[in-house]
Amino acid sequence: MIHDILALFDLDRTLLPHDTDEQWTAFLLEHGKLDRAAFDAANRALAARYTRGEAGALEFAEFYLSTLTALDPVELAALHDVFMRERVLPSIPVAARDLIAKHRRLGPFMVLTTATSRFMTAPVARELGFENHIATEPEMRDGRYTGRVAGTPNMREGKVERLLDWLADRGMRLSDFRESWFYSDSQNDLPLLSHVTHPVAVNADPVLAAHARHKGWPQITIG
Repeated sequence: MIHDILALFDLDRTLLPHDTDEQWTAFLLEHGKLDRAAFDAANRALAARYTRGEAGALEFAEFYLSTLTALDPVELAALHDVFMRERVLPSIPVAARDLIAKHRRLGPFMVLTTATSRFMTAPVARELGFENHIATEPEMRDGRYTGRVAGTPNMREGKVERLLDWLADRGMRLSDFRESWFYSDSQNDLPLLSHVTHPVAVNADPVLAAHARHKGWPQITIG
């Protein structure tokens, strides 16, 4: 069966002007839920290892997931409600809501696909009206977060794998769509951008901006 349009959206620095994980840790520090000295030291050490090529994106994902391990899910949910009110809702650009609304008028198949964890992004997906949401899954044991990723992280080539699996679970393939759109800011999303018929660079980082210019992909700014 051929469908008309599949619209895919990245979240951080695409529909939102910031990185949700970075905002979350700043929020926890502000509310006294993280030890600043210990967090800053661990952050510097990981950044240094990344610069030396010794750490990858998965380690960054699990570094941020480690902020969930000390608190039970009930307290985390309450904190996230405050986080949404204080940090996320005021920051959502009107242009982002308009872009989502435009695609919603064009067809029913819309997916928010983000490397950030489901814990962090599920409330944002609901706020933006996404029924379909693919995210990095945080591992839980005995009702608490472990600080590790469960399954394939939804990042880089994993975003392609997770999308294809999501479609297959619904009896669909990417080739079933006459048009497929993906909006992203990051060079990390080049694998998925290269799989769709209409890649769009949004608030593009320098590597993605250069690639988009070379390929003739449209570039837009949401802010």
